[in-house]
Amino acid sequence: MNDFRPIGFVVGLLLCFLAVGMIVPAVIDVASGSPDWRVFIAAAGATGFIGGGLALATRARAFTINVRQAFLLTTASWVVVIAFSALPFLFFTRELSLADAVFEATSGLTTTGATILVGLDHVSPGILMWRAILHWLGGLGIVAMAILILPLVRVGGMQLFRAESSDRSDKVVPRPLQLAAHLGLIYFGLTATCAVAYALAGMSALDAVAHAMSAVATGGFSTHDASIGYFQSPAIEWISILFMLGGGLPFVLYIRFVRGQYGALLRDQQVHGLLALMVVVSVVLAVWLSARSDHGLLVAFRLALFQVTSVVTTTGFVAVDYGLWGAFSDLAFFLLLFVGACSGSTAGGIKIFRFQVLAVVAGVQIRRLIQPHGVFTRSYSGRPLPEDVPLSVLAFVFLYIATVGLIALALSVYDLDLVTSLSAAAAAVGNIGPGLGPVVGPCCAMASLPDGAKWFLSLAMLLGRLELFTVLVLFSRAFWHA
Repeated sequence: MNDFRPIGFVVGLLLCFLAVGMIVPAVIDVASGSPDWRVFIAAAGATGFIGGGLALATRARAFTINVRQAFLLTTASWVVVIAFSALPFLFFTRELSLADAVFEATSGLTTTGATILVGLDHVSPGILMWRAILHWLGGLGIVAMAILILPLVRVGGMQLFRAESSDRSDKVVPRPLQLAAHLGLIYFGLTATCAVAYALAGMSALDAVAHAMSAVATGGFSTHDASIGYFQSPAIEWISILFMLGGGLPFVLYIRFVRGQYGALLRDQQVHGLLALMVVVSVVLAVWLSARSDHGLLVAFRLALFQVTSVVTTTGFVAVDYGLWGAFSDLAFFLLLFVGACSGSTAGGIKIFRFQVLAVVAGVQIRRLIQPHGVFTRSYSGRPLPEDVPLSVLAFVFLYIATVGLIALALSVYDLDLVTSLSAAAAAVGNIGPGLGPVVGPCCAMASLPDGAKWFLSLAMLLGRLELFTVLVLFSRAFWHA
């Protein structure tokens, strides 16, 4: 654990990749005549210099990363990359405060999608593209973390989804590097397909690429204040539904699909649970909306399905202000703030598989109450649950809810009302973006929040993105002295 060179080397490489990413919005700003290109060039130079120096100073011929180093590397890489990603927001023409810049960068990389920027229709195209790039890079990093790292460190039941099995025939691909390459290609392919679909539906090139990056990364940043509602296009809404859902499905199943296992997506228990939840809730909300408005049932279903998909996949796109649908829908969407999509996807929140594991545990407990001397097996997706998974899931869910409560309590210090505090905390920890109410709801940017509240929400977004334990374990004395 005393050898920090692997951590420094990987963080340095990530900063170099980030510096290359900053060149793209610089080129876009040059082409559009915006002076913000200078900010991106300067930020890229500083980021690349520090990242390259760190990588060179800590390089080694070969090294391995143990579990403790994996914990530290995961948190350190996200914190450092967020800090450097905030540089363009600090110095572009609007010159945001440090709290605002860090909030926007954190929201981007964690694919939360909450924003403090108002008047997006008049922001330079480079900044709009930078926000989308942060989503895209963050989403790719999240998938890699969920598949390659979190099962290794056994966080929150993720050991249930080990990509490497003792049974060689069960491996997705033979080596981790091949797995990462497959993930990257599929991620890029989904993004490119989504961008083309958006363009065919009437979006401009910038809008299509930016929204495709946000949809596949389940991020939610838009190039317009009105989000997807700006376009007033059912076709664009259906495309968004499809690719938000695509980003919320396990990427390992895509790899199995392209390798000939065509039924992998259809057989997965997580996918079944996610689709069932979305359809049932959407139908109920559609009936509610149709009864309370002039919308026909089909239009109401489309709007409800869009917003349910957006919240459950933790994307945060908005087609209409669902805060105006009434108290029933408010409560329904508040509960959905705690639900995430599938493990191994770009989505945040409490993943579907955790609710399914809890349901299995509850079902076995009920049966034991009825038959005290019975022997019952806890199984998930046709396989017995490892003994440590239920306890890991229970601990995660408890800590998740406690974190939301503590963040909400911290926000209330700034005189934010109950709905604002609770929904903002739940949306931040779940990496969803918009909460509920007139301050942090689907129609609002979060620019009016006090700086202290923005710092707490930035922390909440990072904690939620890194699955809580990954960060909190670093504050344990035993971690540093073991």
